[in-house]
Amino acid sequence: MTATAPATLPTMADLGFQLNFFKLIVTDMQAIIDFYAGAFGMVEAGPRVDLPEVEEAMLTMPQGRFTLVLFRWKDERTLTQGSAHGPVGFLTRDIDAAFARLLDHGARALRTPFAMGPMKIAFVADPDGHEIELVQFVRNEPPSA
Repeated sequence: MTATAPATLPTMADLGFQLNFFKLIVTDMQAIIDFYAGAFGMVEAGPRVDLPEVEEAMLTMPQGRFTLVLFRWKDERTLTQGSAHGPVGFLTRDIDAAFARLLDHGARALRTPFAMGPMKIAFVADPDGHEIELVQFVRNEPPSA
C-alpha cells in the first residue's frame, strides 16, 4: 500500500505546530534530574517512560510549558558529545548568581559571564557534558571587563 499526497497541503494554522520539547541523551538519569531540579528548579512532568531498552523523564519549569526530555539507553553504550548542535539556553535576571548556582550544583564552567551588546552571557556544561548557555538582558548597564 502506498501513501498518496493530499490534493492540497494543509495550512500552517491547520497543522498547529508548537515547539514543545528538547531531548538530551544522558548516562546517569537520576544525577541529571537532580542537577536540573537543583540548579534550575525544574520538576518532573508526568510519569517516566521505563522500557527494557530505554528510560525517559520529562522535566519542566514550574511556570513554563516547554519540556526538557532526558533519555537514557539502558545498555550503557558509550556516548560521544558531538558538535553539530548548540547549547540549551536559559534566560536569567541575574547571570552572576545563576552561574554560581549552576557550579554549586555540579556544572563545569566553560566561559564566565561576559558582556555582548545588550546581554551578558555565560556557558557551563552539565554533569553529562551538555552545554548550557545563560543569557541575561541588561539595560543601561556598563559592559563588564
